[in-house]
Parts: sequence; structure tokens; C-alpha cells
Amino acid sequence: MQAVRNMVASVGSSNDWLAGHSLGSAMALLAGKTMAKTGIFLESFLFNSPFLSAPIEIIKDKKVKHGIRIAGSVITVGLALAMKKNNHNNRSGHPFLALSALVPCLFVNPADYICSEYVGYFKHRKKMEEIGVGGIEGLATQHSLGGLFMSPMGKESEPIHLIPSANLTANLTPSTDFKLAHGIHQWWRPDLHLESMLYKYK
Repeated sequence: MQAVRNMVASVGSSNDWLAGHSLGSAMALLAGKTMAKTGIFLESFLFNSPFLSAPIEIIKDKKVKHGIRIAGSVITVGLALAMKKNNHNNRSGHPFLALSALVPCLFVNPADYICSEYVGYFKHRKKMEEIGVGGIEGLATQHSLGGLFMSPMGKESEPIHLIPSANLTANLTPSTDFKLAHGIHQWWRPDLHLESMLYKYK
């Protein structure tokens, strides 16, 4: 973080980009979120960034997948509301909302179970907004079950991998194995079948 701050101070935020692959992209995302909380938004290119959740996206049956996501959202919202009710320190503003202007470029492969859940995370939220329950899903989006369970024990509860907005690019080119689906080299192949979507938090 100090290296990022020094670089921004030296050349300015408009001349700095953050980039990384796998664990490196998780570090870049954390740096970008930390800087965004101070009002500095750095352009970010994150390849195969880990999503710390069960890889629901790899389930083939759409109804089962959707049902699991709905159940997860209901549980998450219930816990979040219970925690808010019991939280006497009631902080103003949620850290998630402070990041709404941060729009990193996320590059994921649906066949890579480490990062594939970003596809489902954003698509599910958009679907819930379209059917009129975006407020509920918006609250679920801000929290992770792991973070909610750790919070009463005084642990850091902000989920590092969750972000409000992203320019998401999915590599739909068939992958023969996990190594290919997770590898950085896939992104410079000339025959890529890509699908991009901008998701903005409302």
C-alpha cells in the first residue's frame, strides 16, 4: 500500500494503473479499494481474481443455481439485519457504498472455479433488480456470510472480494482443464470468445 501511495504521490492517480493475476489481482483489488476510500480511484485490470465463496456458477442446472443464490441472499440479508439491530455502535455509512464509483476491469473464466463466482454475483444482482427485489439483493451484495459470522468475534468483517461495480469480461472460449482456465496466458490468445458487461451499483 505504501508503494501504491508513493507512486500516486509521484506521478498522479491518472497515470497509475493497478493490474494483477490470481493472488496478484486480489492484492491489486485490495489496493484499489483502499485508495478509493480516500477518494482516489485507480484504473484496475484484474485477471482471474479470487472470489471467496462456494463456486455456485459451475452448477449446470439453472434452477438449482438460482435457488441456491436466492437462499443464500435470504440468509445473508437476515443475518445482516440482525447484526445491524444488535449493533449499538451504528456506524454511519457502509464501506461498500463508499466504493460505488470504483469500476475495476475484471477478467474471469467461467470454467475457473476460483474466479467464476464473479459472473454469478453480478448476473444474479442484475436479475433481482429486473424483477423488483433489487433492494434486498443490494443488501445481500454488501455482505458475505463469512464476514457476518466473524464480526461478532471482533474480526474484520468487510469482504475483500466484494465490489459494487465492475466492467466484467468473461472468457467463454472452451477450456480443456483448470490450468488453462485459470492461467494468465489465456488472455493473449488470438481466438478468444469474450463477453463483456458493465455492472454499476445503484
